[in-house]
Amino acid sequence: MKHAFLIMAALATLSAPALADEALAKSKNCMACHAVDKKLVGPAYKDIAAKYAGNAQAVNMLAGKIQKGGSGVWGAIPMPANPQVNDADAKKLATWVLGLK
Repeated sequence: MKHAFLIMAALATLSAPALADEALAKSKNCMACHAVDKKLVGPAYKDIAAKYAGNAQAVNMLAGKIQKGGSGVWGAIPMPANPQVNDADAKKLATWVLGLK
């Protein structure tokens, strides 16, 4: 029983940061156009992570797109700027997205 509790506590600790960043994405209205595992208006976050895997500049590039918007990379629908996201939150969101598998 003690081992089961320790395993559950460890799993909760590992998943907590992912949930916290998903909560941040929801609070900044990112989830209105994106989902973790399926295309909505914009690409799935897992598709973004796969596209930029191994790109050392990806966090800064995506953080900039989160704040300033972008177009042409994922199709004809542009991503609008999100001025309510500050620099730290943009990098946190980009890091979370890139960490999805």
